[in-house]
Amino acid sequence: MASLTDIYANDCTAADLVERFGAIPLWRVRREPAPGTATEDDVVAIDDHEDRLCELVEGILLEKTVGAYESYLAMFLGSLLTTFARKNDLGIVLGEAGMLRLAPGLVRIPDVSFISWARLSGRRIPREAIWGLAPDLAVEIISKGNTPEEMARKLADYFAAGVRTVWYVYPASREVRTHSTADRCVVLREEETLEGGDALPGFRLELRQFFAEPEPRAPS
Repeated sequence: MASLTDIYANDCTAADLVERFGAIPLWRVRREPAPGTATEDDVVAIDDHEDRLCELVEGILLEKTVGAYESYLAMFLGSLLTTFARKNDLGIVLGEAGMLRLAPGLVRIPDVSFISWARLSGRRIPREAIWGLAPDLAVEIISKGNTPEEMARKLADYFAAGVRTVWYVYPASREVRTHSTADRCVVLREEETLEGGDALPGFRLELRQFFAEPEPRAPS
């Protein structure tokens, strides 16, 4: 099988990409630098100069796909998790630009992530562009640009790195799939309650409230 670098040098086809990533939109695979040659420096440079977020997988840059509604859900959930974590002095929460090195050459960017104090030496907040640690909880808001193959691989990456819990949020079906291992999944629908489990014990969120349209407050 030809390498991705060779494929791009000879005009990559959609079939070539589907073989590796599923039916991923072509625009999400960066052509420069050539696939297979990208580094963390490229991830940081693109963020600094283009204001775009790219994950790094085996030298390949995949642009993050985040729509406005998905971003709203990520911010909403992140704010709830931040409030809970601060109230209980548990750790910190990162948003959809939090770049994490899960292994050498592997940079993932969850839409929301919770990191306990136990994973931050001396409770010091790193200043590096990419943090060299795995979160306790990783959350992904699934959009149309994501493929099942991509998300299955990402799930395996998270648990191999030591993530304790992963939540995949599906806005279209208004459900959340909670993973405690790469092959164990519980599907929670709108009428059910999402719980923090081992990563955030005591956290509870009614999914009906999470997916509901915001209502204006009554005038005082």
